[in-house]
Amino acid sequence: MAEIALGVSEKHLPGLAAYRRQIWERRLLHALVLFLVFLIMFPFLWLVIMSFKSDPDILAWPPKLFFKPTLENYTGLWDDEFPRSFLNSVITSVGSTVISMVLGVPGAYALSRAARRGGSNAMSLFILATRMAPPIAFTIPYFLVYRNLGLLDTRLGLIIIYLTINLSLVIWVMRTFFDAIPRSMEEAAWIDGASLWQGFTKIVLPMSGPGLAATAILCFLYAWNDFFFALILTRTDAMTAPVAVVNFLDYQGWQWGKIASGGVMVMLPVLVFSLAVRKFLVHGLTAGAVKG
Repeated sequence: MAEIALGVSEKHLPGLAAYRRQIWERRLLHALVLFLVFLIMFPFLWLVIMSFKSDPDILAWPPKLFFKPTLENYTGLWDDEFPRSFLNSVITSVGSTVISMVLGVPGAYALSRAARRGGSNAMSLFILATRMAPPIAFTIPYFLVYRNLGLLDTRLGLIIIYLTINLSLVIWVMRTFFDAIPRSMEEAAWIDGASLWQGFTKIVLPMSGPGLAATAILCFLYAWNDFFFALILTRTDAMTAPVAVVNFLDYQGWQWGKIASGGVMVMLPVLVFSLAVRKFLVHGLTAGAVKG
């Protein structure tokens, strides 16, 4: 019996060793993922912690891990021009995103359905080429034109800037989703008496919902996080939140508390919005990657 038991144990020993090796490899992989997540999130966590510190605690060395939290940095933001800048960011980001989607989605649908006629690929490449040049290449022309039209330091001027940049993104991304939708479904709706517009709004758009959500999020993020154009083309009236945060670095000194709290306020809406629609974002970014 001992020989039989020994034989069974020896027989199963390679499989048991492989199973234990898989467990350790899985634990090592989880530990590596947690380390990478912590490494990525550490600057954001440090920014949040710093926003609740007073100036002496922020400048203390070595850094204080235990301190008395304060809300002075956040209350100080609302006593400054930051609320108006925050509102400017909301208006320009939402406005440019809505207009980009309204104009770009039908354009993407037209290019997708005109693919069989030829010429649509060249048109799509021409549209995408507008995003290939660096933003600084357009700065002087935009500044001169805006000065003559009276659009400097206006919300409308920023919305037009973000519209011209996001429109190509909407057309290029949404065309991929429309290419993946079978044309036969629209033709069946046309046979039943639906018009071209009804087939587009009642058949194509509902099926491309994740793509619409993902594209809108990308447009919103670009407009919300923009710093370069907002810095060059605005002064006070249309100043956005990212520029307002940088203005806390003045000749009187660096207001680290307001910089940290302002950074958190700029980051918070994007974080909340992304978490709320994360399912649409992930599904939308992956669904359009494969056609057929």
